[in-house]
Amino acid sequence: MKKIALLIFLLNAGFLFAQKEVSGIVKDKAGAPLPGVNIVEKGTTNGVSTDFEGSYKIKVKEGATLIFSYVGFSTVEKAASGDKINIILGENSDGQVLNDVVVTGSRSTKRTVVNSAVPIDVISVKDVTTQSGKIEINQLLQYVAPSFNANKQSGSDGADHVDPASLRGMGPDQTLVLINGKRRHQSSLINLFGTRGRGNTGTDLNAIPAASIKRIEILRDGASAQYGSDAIAGVINIITNDNVNELTGSVTYGVFDTHAKGDFLPGTPNTKGYRLDQDGNGNSYGKDQDFDGGSVRVAANYGVALGTKGGYANFTGEFINKNKTLRPAYDFRKGFGDASMHGVNLFANFSIPIADKTEFYAFGGSNFRDTDAYAFTRNDGERVVESVYPGGYTPRITSKINDNSVAAGIKTESSGGWKFDLSNTFGKNKFQYDIKGTINASLEEKSPHEFDAGGHSLLQNTTNFDISKNYDTVLKGFNIAFGTEFRVEKFEIFAGEEGSYATYDTNGQPITDPTTQSPPTIPNPDYDPTDPDSSPTIPRPGSSQGFPGYSPANEVNKSRTNFSLYADGELDITEALMVSGALRFENYSDFGSTLNGKLASRLKLGNHFNLRGSVSTGFRAPSLAQVYYNLRFTNFNASGATEVLLAPNDSEVTRAFGISKLNEEKAVNASLGFTATYGDFTATIDGYYIQVKDRIVLTGYFDASALNLGVSEAQFFANGVDTSTHGLDVVLSWKKGFDFGNLSATLVGNINDMKIDKVKSGTLDEATFFGKREKAFLLASAPDNKFGLNLNYAKKKFDAGLAFTRFSKVVLVDYADEDDVYNPRVVTDLTLGYQFTKSLKLTIGSNNLFNVYPTKQDEQGNTEAGGYWDAVQMGFSGAYYYARLGFNF
Repeated sequence: MKKIALLIFLLNAGFLFAQKEVSGIVKDKAGAPLPGVNIVEKGTTNGVSTDFEGSYKIKVKEGATLIFSYVGFSTVEKAASGDKINIILGENSDGQVLNDVVVTGSRSTKRTVVNSAVPIDVISVKDVTTQSGKIEINQLLQYVAPSFNANKQSGSDGADHVDPASLRGMGPDQTLVLINGKRRHQSSLINLFGTRGRGNTGTDLNAIPAASIKRIEILRDGASAQYGSDAIAGVINIITNDNVNELTGSVTYGVFDTHAKGDFLPGTPNTKGYRLDQDGNGNSYGKDQDFDGGSVRVAANYGVALGTKGGYANFTGEFINKNKTLRPAYDFRKGFGDASMHGVNLFANFSIPIADKTEFYAFGGSNFRDTDAYAFTRNDGERVVESVYPGGYTPRITSKINDNSVAAGIKTESSGGWKFDLSNTFGKNKFQYDIKGTINASLEEKSPHEFDAGGHSLLQNTTNFDISKNYDTVLKGFNIAFGTEFRVEKFEIFAGEEGSYATYDTNGQPITDPTTQSPPTIPNPDYDPTDPDSSPTIPRPGSSQGFPGYSPANEVNKSRTNFSLYADGELDITEALMVSGALRFENYSDFGSTLNGKLASRLKLGNHFNLRGSVSTGFRAPSLAQVYYNLRFTNFNASGATEVLLAPNDSEVTRAFGISKLNEEKAVNASLGFTATYGDFTATIDGYYIQVKDRIVLTGYFDASALNLGVSEAQFFANGVDTSTHGLDVVLSWKKGFDFGNLSATLVGNINDMKIDKVKSGTLDEATFFGKREKAFLLASAPDNKFGLNLNYAKKKFDAGLAFTRFSKVVLVDYADEDDVYNPRVVTDLTLGYQFTKSLKLTIGSNNLFNVYPTKQDEQGNTEAGGYWDAVQMGFSGAYYYARLGFNF
């Protein structure tokens, strides 16, 4: 034993004697120090980061080469030939960054995208926004991240104003969103009707101004064992700007083309363009115009230095104004198209050094949106008061969305290298509905035409305490992290004004006793005196048409708490082999505890090739909205309208149908992939498997007429299905400089196959509980594939970008129980930019340059949204043309 100990001592001594210490300062081209720059000894995992003053010290072997990398800046390699090495980093211009150090998916400060154990995308938002006309985060990520999917909706109430988004075909609420590493609150909206991710809540990424974002890190791997609930599909971490002494921004204007070419009837090509006019073939709400949906976006970002030790205050302001688009639809949906929106977005990010290696930080924002979308058209019948709306009307669902958040904390590092981070994050999302151009038909001519319909809100407060440390002396490097989290959530539904939800009797009084009070009626045109079940009259319905208001009976004020403990570690056993593990315990006050774990590893197979893989368990707690949300609404299709009750999970009605109390979703994730770097070429290819049991879904409509609830049908949230998903993510990147300019190409792709393994309907009829139509909606959220090729060219003051995105075939099931097939489509985007001065750049371009539309469906009007197309990935508004003036002072 003594001989072994002596041998180990001599080996370590020999290693130490061969080392030397190198120090220096890293700055940008303006001379400002850069804190957090990663310095790694090439070919090893030995590395450090610069402090608040941009300074660093590192011990390396004789003859070593140092790699300096920082997100948003070009990577620099420098031979460690002296004891003092100062570096100046310049900004880079790649949208997909594969060599920068990441903070998501690993609590080690030394991991890059290509040497991490799990797949991670790093998106430079500054570069993506300057090379695209897309003005919202969801649409930006849709075209640059391989398995990110988002859908614009129409005729889906609140979902018209918040785009559901997901990773790897999972639900919108199965992806966790972080801001600067801190948990972001979700939206209070729950997706219903024909939306992708129906029955799910999700995080509203569009509430965060794109101009405030430095980069976005997308972890495409199960991470519940690291970050907790909601991380079944992965994690999106948004890193906000920290630049100083620079004013940047842009003014963008764009419009949509109302003409279209494509499959006018399934399988029948028709090259005749159409416009929205009043000829009966298009949309009677449209005008004879070539363009609509005009949008203006004005954004600015500015930062100031606080002190001389790297402190900063960075501010962002953004204004967006978008007009409606109108596209051809059937007679009962004369307002089919995108909603309008007027929004103001503010965000701030602070860091204040208060001692050596100690900083106070804070960030937060406020988002306000005033949105306006058409509901389904009321053409005739008991819902139309002809003296008020001759020939019918189309109500408008408008909403005021307020989204506010603030986070603050203190980070410090001890002399022994232990890092401590104590923080608190508060967020609240609120929806307020106002229904306009409507009527409460039971009040007839006395009805107002506008109602406050109430709304809902979600509050979340999260306190974190995190501890970590890097041990460079343990084998080739060891990082350990552990911490705790305490979270409070509160969900509310608040009532609207009486006229938005009440049904009135013939005297204009709210009906409280149906045995003595009756609403006004109209003659029944289908009355059959020989049929004992046929009535000569039809009662006029109450509530605001388009969206019935929340009543006091719908009101909810529920909260819960969550406590968690976690530990994870990464060990570089050799310079080639790294292993990591994580374990997390969570306890929810409303349903109990869970314990989840994760193992991951990366093996270097030479200087250019890495093999990586992971396996983990995960979970997602049922959201408060899924447990307590309830509403009475009118469901429209080509056959007419029916009244439906969406019952809360804890109600007697739900129990009467045999629906059990909601429990957590349970998941198993596995991934295997590789990364490769050869000169100017980088590749990451990862296969994955996700099994989810007890997935929470929204059921179909059950017959509830016998319950005397005043509705014909009822539906519920339930742990209704088990699913399994196999897939492959691909990111290939190449960049090279030539005498004639710089060229770059990025191919991103996703192949996905989701299967419904089991429908857990119990004793209920499976076809009603979760039938063909509901299954199609779930599977449509996981399209078979998506591929994007992005080509960029730049020389001196000119740059150009060309992108091709192929969306796969999607099959939905319409109200007639027939398949609506949306054939594959390729969408082409083009952008051209010219730098007129050092401070001004003009960009023009088009998204969907060739004006491609989805496949038009049959003439029966049975699509979910009532338009010629449903909401699919590629959108349904056609070509978008834009111009943007960017500035930098």
